[in-house]
Amino acid sequence: MISITKTIRLWLMSALSCMLCALSLLPPITANAQTSVTGAWEKLNNLPIVPIHNHLLMNGKVLMWGRTTAPIQALWDPVSQAFSTLTNPVGYDLFCSGHSFLADGRLLVAGGHISDGVGLANASIYDSVAGTWAAAPTMNAGRWYPTVTTLANGDALVVSGNIDTTVGVNTLPQVYQAATNSWRSLTGAQLSQALYPRMFLAPNGKVIDVAPNQQTRYLDTTGTGTWSLFASRTFGSRDYASAVMYAEGKILVVGGGDPPTATAEVIDLNATTPAWRQVASMSVARRQLNTTLLPDGTVLATGGTSGAGFNNTATPVFSAELWNPATESWTILASASVPRLYHSSAFLLPDGRVVMTGGDGYPDVEVFSPPYLFKGTRPAISSAPQSIAYGQQFSVQSADAAGITKVTLIRLPSVTHAFNQNQRLNVLQSTPTTGAVNVTAPANANLAPPGHYLLFIVNGSGVPSVGQVVKLDNTAPTPTPTPTPASPVLTSIAPSSATAGGPGFTLTGNGSNFVSGAVVRWNGSPRATTFVNPSQVTAVIPDTDITATGTAQVSVLNPGGSASGTVPFTVTASPPVATTYSLTVKVNGTAASRGLITSNPAGISCGGTCIASFTSGKTVTLTASTNGNGIFAGWGGACTGSGACTVTMDG
Repeated sequence: MISITKTIRLWLMSALSCMLCALSLLPPITANAQTSVTGAWEKLNNLPIVPIHNHLLMNGKVLMWGRTTAPIQALWDPVSQAFSTLTNPVGYDLFCSGHSFLADGRLLVAGGHISDGVGLANASIYDSVAGTWAAAPTMNAGRWYPTVTTLANGDALVVSGNIDTTVGVNTLPQVYQAATNSWRSLTGAQLSQALYPRMFLAPNGKVIDVAPNQQTRYLDTTGTGTWSLFASRTFGSRDYASAVMYAEGKILVVGGGDPPTATAEVIDLNATTPAWRQVASMSVARRQLNTTLLPDGTVLATGGTSGAGFNNTATPVFSAELWNPATESWTILASASVPRLYHSSAFLLPDGRVVMTGGDGYPDVEVFSPPYLFKGTRPAISSAPQSIAYGQQFSVQSADAAGITKVTLIRLPSVTHAFNQNQRLNVLQSTPTTGAVNVTAPANANLAPPGHYLLFIVNGSGVPSVGQVVKLDNTAPTPTPTPTPASPVLTSIAPSSATAGGPGFTLTGNGSNFVSGAVVRWNGSPRATTFVNPSQVTAVIPDTDITATGTAQVSVLNPGGSASGTVPFTVTASPPVATTYSLTVKVNGTAASRGLITSNPAGISCGGTCIASFTSGKTVTLTASTNGNGIFAGWGGACTGSGACTVTMDG
């Protein structure tokens, strides 16, 4: 529970505006080896107010307000750093309200501030398209520090919040019904919860309360509502902890408590028997910290205080830390320069940076560029649907599609008091193809409630694109089918044969419709391939592929699964090593009377003794001729008679 004896301060109000299509919201930061590991902080101009509630609207602007006795709200532009107050603000104090985006992109704000610990029963809706506020029906009673959670049907659950310092917490959960602009009270689920409970829509359609109380519970919002005990976290009370749903049904809770803790724990609600388990701790304890989901699926922890007490200003934490869900470990990043304690906020911008504002008494604005912004060229989305339906397969056009390994959706932020009430992330099924990435939207609204999200594509180095706003619901129009790229055609290969046991070689494939990223396959297995042009590829064939005689089938596979037909490659047997034998001829007689012995095939030609080698099995014919001074008396050895002598070389 929080102290309700806070000193009342008067703040001006302002708002953020942010162009979603801007590739960079801030001046570029020089990349170096250090920033690619730790990231970098940059200060912007101070605001004229200290913002406490921040909301990235679907039109790219950020609405914010702080603590004030006047009903002022404003817009602030991170590019020009200009701000303007709204001309038609809500006529009451929105400080300490709860908020979340509805399915159509409007912002529902529940409760507000009369005095510390005393809440308003008001509810209002901000329409960023019209730029206007509209009153919703009042709730059953006041709510100061309530939490708002968007449900699978597009309605919104409101829980907790102090009525006043006598009655205490509002125990009646209520559901705002968007279609009828009315409230439905869950009279069967009355419960005294902590203020600003960390609530998430779960894959089973219920809403789970994960902190600050150690005992977690499910709330079934059907009918009159029902609470059920679910599981107990590993750590005790996490007052002013932060929590995120970092994947479908997976929740991280970290920090909080008094004295603060550095511990973190996770739960997978998709498991057969979900249970909390502790993961690696941060490097330092933090209370009043903020956690922000990043496009690559990691979680950024910023700010907070490490000292005991409600808001220990003597022990601010400046370093940022990054949690990797794959390794469940933390990495220490660069340090900010402004203390961010009670009433601070952090939220993601479309360009992948994180803005930090607030903390009582600090009008400073700092922007953090995570390490992924210093790891190489960013992939770019050339086009994507403005709206998508559940389970829909859609295409994201990008010249960088071949290198994309991940596609994510992050719900637009609506953050205050160390908790983003609208934040959650989905990693989508995706397959890169030629010039595009084929993506499948979340299967149902329990996994991602209807509304507006930032869509990111992320390459193999973890570098994200600039996010594009897309609307997710069941009313998305049927997309125009993306033309299927032509399949590769392999017409010939060179060489087309080799001798078994020979050395490795480079194979050239000729054909058509090859694209960058095409792979030559040898009997269905990929080989190291170089894309030369759309009609030629080369591949390295190792000597291990031609150790035995036979026929291998060669094909080409384009990214996205489109494959050519096969062309055979023949591995022939090595020719036998020829055996040779020596044939010796010796001519007897006096030198003057000796004749000449010749052979067919050639090799023997002498009037004395000569030797020639012939391959095994070769037939050799010997012929004798005289020189006129003598006569040929006849053969000896292997031949007889005086005619031509024929021998077979078998010895």
